[in-house]
Amino acid sequence: MEFLIKAAQLILSLSILVVLHELGHFIPARLFKTRVEKFFLFFDPWFALWKKKVGDTVYGIGWLPLGGYVKISGMVDESMDKDQMARPPEPWEFRSKPAWQRLIIMVGGVTVNLLLGLFLYTLVLFVWGREYLPLERMTWGVHPAEVMQEQGFRDGDKILSVGEHEVKALEDVGKAILIDGERSVTVGRDGELVTLTLDGEVHELILEKRVKSLFTPCIPFVIDSIVQGKNAEKSGGFRKGDRVMAVDTVPTPYFADFVKAVKDRKGKSVVVGVERAGAGLVEVTVDVDENGQVGLGNQPLDKLFELEREHYSLAASIPAGIRYGVETLGGYVSSLKLLFTRSGAQQIGGFGAIGSLFSPVWDWQRFWEMTAFLSIVLAFMNILPIPALDGGHVLFLLYEMVTRRTPSQKVLEYAQMVGMVLLLGLVLFANGNDLFRWISGK
Repeated sequence: MEFLIKAAQLILSLSILVVLHELGHFIPARLFKTRVEKFFLFFDPWFALWKKKVGDTVYGIGWLPLGGYVKISGMVDESMDKDQMARPPEPWEFRSKPAWQRLIIMVGGVTVNLLLGLFLYTLVLFVWGREYLPLERMTWGVHPAEVMQEQGFRDGDKILSVGEHEVKALEDVGKAILIDGERSVTVGRDGELVTLTLDGEVHELILEKRVKSLFTPCIPFVIDSIVQGKNAEKSGGFRKGDRVMAVDTVPTPYFADFVKAVKDRKGKSVVVGVERAGAGLVEVTVDVDENGQVGLGNQPLDKLFELEREHYSLAASIPAGIRYGVETLGGYVSSLKLLFTRSGAQQIGGFGAIGSLFSPVWDWQRFWEMTAFLSIVLAFMNILPIPALDGGHVLFLLYEMVTRRTPSQKVLEYAQMVGMVLLLGLVLFANGNDLFRWISGK
């Protein structure tokens, strides 16, 4: 069920983005009286699920959910319609229009995706605001991932600053280290200030080990829920409000310690020590399942910490949404340099990796945040000067506008073919990585 929910969110998100992106091409094309032969959501090799012709345009839905397209008359595109291009130009064709009109048509999709991303971030901030746990309110400090422990961090460290970057929450810390390349972190430890200098190649280790969170808050494990049908309920020994203290006499003062302890004891029986009001220390024997779980849930963060809640009026959400979108774009562009590292290429993912970013339950806030992010990513990727992408067409148009010479149709056709091969190779590589990770379990 979780897979289906994530898949449905991914398909809906991509459908919205593709339709609006293609509208960005379609609307200016029609404004400049350029004929649009097809407008399709998804690709339709051999057949379409649905199609209908209205005026000069065939609207339809393809069966291959890898994007969508508009086919504009007189344009070298993925259809590679050489017969049409061999005939003399007609006044309604793309190639007959002035260069500035063709440029507007080509950048229309990217422009719509960028504006959509900024709008959605504004919408999310206005409707839901922003909620996070400030670093200074992490009473028990942080639990560093293994790769960060190797860099000198310890359980209970309180992160105070990361170089010259302003960091409010743990996600800011991770971004400063991984994307911005910051290598100096100051922490509070046992009442003293300690400055840690990270390895210059720490980003390689993070990517190689596929670390999702560099730090998590240290939080005590106070049982808030006992999952029905799981081993914890079957044991009959746990009570809501119990504070978990140990597993097989190994101290587990924090939730992350307990999670690690039971994962290391898959399929075994363990003795869990809990502190219970009015009863002191109580020991409960419980079986750990093959997934390394017993079926206990911890208290939510807002019961243990005072979270920071930022609410935005409509007027305030607009500049805040634009700023957040621009920062997201900047962070994404900066992160691309990681793809050229030893481990970076292995992290490239396809539809499986993208789908995994959506919530396992239908969460509209998360859905629109992800759609906004993907819209901005789509805008940037499409404007790259690669043949077969919008940016490749823009590059040739700029060349034409500067030199006053139109590239030959043969050059445009060969460039389109090279670009399509490159893109197809990237799609196969990215989704191949997904398949390998799924098969290997890594």
